[in-house]
Amino acid sequence: MKGARVPKLKTHKGTQRRFHITGSGKIMRTKGGKSHLRRKKSSRAKGQYDELLPVHASDKARIKRLMPYG
Repeated sequence: MKGARVPKLKTHKGTQRRFHITGSGKIMRTKGGKSHLRRKKSSRAKGQYDELLPVHASDKARIKRLMPYG
């Protein structure tokens, strides 16, 4: 008899939508608060919402656990 199979791990879909993993392995995130109430903000502030930011080191292990095949 062959060895016991390890079950597949499920990806957390909310995490999959919120984070992006680059080719080099960095986990990137978008800023919150960009969906509404943007009319009163300056164009510079609005432009900063479009940037992807790296995830803080303290959150990396949690996100990796939620996205096992990311």
